[in-house]
Amino acid sequence: MNLPNKITMIRIFLVPIFIIVLLLPFSWSNIVGLIIFLIASITDSLDGHIARSRNMVTNFGKFLDPLADKVLVSAALLALVGMDKIPSWFATIVIARELMVTGIRLLANGEGRVIAASIWGKVKTITQIIAISLLLIDPTPRLAAYDADPFMIEKIKNLFSTYFVSPIQNTIGILATFMIIVAIVMTIFSGVDYIVKNKDVLKLEDC
Repeated sequence: MNLPNKITMIRIFLVPIFIIVLLLPFSWSNIVGLIIFLIASITDSLDGHIARSRNMVTNFGKFLDPLADKVLVSAALLALVGMDKIPSWFATIVIARELMVTGIRLLANGEGRVIAASIWGKVKTITQIIAISLLLIDPTPRLAAYDADPFMIEKIKNLFSTYFVSPIQNTIGILATFMIIVAIVMTIFSGVDYIVKNKDVLKLEDC
């Protein structure tokens, strides 16, 4: 196994460690979890750069690298749902988008085609990483049950109304909520863009 693939494997092994740390009952678990998450996210660019610059690109790496990214983000989102940091619909949309893209890539691979990641896909990934990172350190309490406030409207109102009471923690909460919105918009937009650009793979005219 070459170096890039070893780095990718390390990223996958970090995922269960990341989840376990978040579940541990100590006060700094979210900070330690954030550090692990950021290390895993940074290695995403590292393994790809090494593989391309040293001509170490392999089919195993092409399969494993995007899988590692999806596992990491999906695990983080599901953990945040369990921690009442985000509503379940947010995680559902992100995971559904990733499954759809994976399906299109598999169809393209079956035809001997390789679909490169688009700029919008990269922007989507960056916004998701920022949103997840902010949510992990967001100290604001769960202000409203998500089954009663699924779109976080009451939470946003409460964050602003109590801003001067706790300006630092509410600033993080506002930024985290804003990045959730940006990330979900980019997730949907990049997904639609992916379908439009690769509609020939889906052969929609045969439906």
